[in-house]
Amino acid sequence: MKKIAYFLFSLLLIACKKEAEITPFEELKFEYPDYFPEPVYKFVNNDLSKGRFELGRKLFYDPNLSSDGKISCASCHAQGHAFADHNVKFSMGVDGLHGNRNSPSITNLAWYPSFMWDGGVNHIEVFSVAPLTNPVEMNESMANIVSKLNANSNYKYLFKKLYGIDNVNDQAFLRALTQYMAMIVSSNSKYDEYRKGNLTLSADEMDGLALFQDKCATCHKEPLFTDFSYQNNGLDSIFSDLGRGKITLSANDNGKFKVPSLRNVALTYPYMHDGRFQNLNQVLDHYSSGIRNSSTLSSLLTQNLNISTDEKNKIIAFLNTLTDYSLLNNFELSEP
Repeated sequence: MKKIAYFLFSLLLIACKKEAEITPFEELKFEYPDYFPEPVYKFVNNDLSKGRFELGRKLFYDPNLSSDGKISCASCHAQGHAFADHNVKFSMGVDGLHGNRNSPSITNLAWYPSFMWDGGVNHIEVFSVAPLTNPVEMNESMANIVSKLNANSNYKYLFKKLYGIDNVNDQAFLRALTQYMAMIVSSNSKYDEYRKGNLTLSADEMDGLALFQDKCATCHKEPLFTDFSYQNNGLDSIFSDLGRGKITLSANDNGKFKVPSLRNVALTYPYMHDGRFQNLNQVLDHYSSGIRNSSTLSSLLTQNLNISTDEKNKIIAFLNTLTDYSLLNNFELSEP
């Protein structure tokens, strides 16, 4: 009995030691293809390191950051779905509550000048505050999150070693979380291999690329497949959600939402800010014949695009080349 107890105690010590040893302070490189633009976020005052990245990863998967201890950042941004939610219209937060906007993918955030569907957050280091404190998402206060982290000896040890602080504060917490999120870079799809000259696309994929460049690329600009603008794409004539207008308080922005990136789009359904379309055929049907007029409708969409069935199939064939399977299987981004 004593031997069994001693064995279990030893295993516990080993597990605790393993959890604490998240600490290598070696440099970590932020890499992306040469045809990508310069990122907006460059880790100024938040020097990138292996240890800080691993700490951010630990935080990203920690459900104790929510008020009920059940919802983590990863709950609504799953690696297997290119860091979007699990193909649901609206994410489930604490106590089974749901919001009214679809959870988009959070890949390539280092290039984003603003965040959320309405652009209500303008810096990646404070981006996480919104879901953390939203009553129907993680429903916590920053003060209580910091208190919980300081009550955890392992977190205190890691923040001390990696940020040189005796007590965890919200700035260090958000910067650590940012280290992980900014490193979720999607740049290894079939499209990327084509751009790098490593393979050719099929005839349908090439035709789809040409059609995409003609009909879609003004807003979904290569290589990130968004121009980060806010557009009213003709979903509604009357707006139940004002979108960008809720932030700017300008009627000229009512019904406008951020143009989402189409990288990994085959995995991130349902689509639009409210998840109303279940598949890409429905999305293309909307642009082909379903655009609704309103005072803020994008000037690029004043007429339906009249996309034929054959053209839709080819565009979808191209969009499927944007799936980054290496991202989905990158164990360095997985739950620790």
